[in-house]
Amino acid sequence: MEHTHTPEYHLHAATPETYAAAKKEVKKVTIYLTIFTIIELILGYMLFKNHTTWGSGLVLFVKGVILIFMIVKAFYIVAYFMHLKHELKNMIMTIVVPLTLFIWFIIAFLADGNSYRNLNNSYDSYKLERSKTKVPAPAHGGGTHGSEVKHPEQKGH
Repeated sequence: MEHTHTPEYHLHAATPETYAAAKKEVKKVTIYLTIFTIIELILGYMLFKNHTTWGSGLVLFVKGVILIFMIVKAFYIVAYFMHLKHELKNMIMTIVVPLTLFIWFIIAFLADGNSYRNLNNSYDSYKLERSKTKVPAPAHGGGTHGSEVKHPEQKGH
């Protein structure tokens, strides 16, 4: 009986054409990463030199652009240099989902810490004064104690 089934490793065998295409793809990604890094460095240097003269909106915009470039670079590194571009969707999901949750946790903890700091740094002066005001204690011997109080159930005492 003749084999009609070709093993998988023969389907992905390296040929001069696939090698040249892969080499071209790595060069292209390396150039992209270099360009993104140079743009990030230029924006970071401009931000460092001009952060006092720029408005807060422009500073936040530049920081956002730098973050976007960082995310794009991380995608290229994971996809091409960690060889996950051609992997199964399940393999990608085992990396992307925990990473997304990790980023969400960091954002949540930073927001919670910031709100605690804001609450801790501000106080209501009325509540502060009330908490420090001493209430005078009643004089000893004055008033009635629990044994002297007559309840309607107690008859004859």
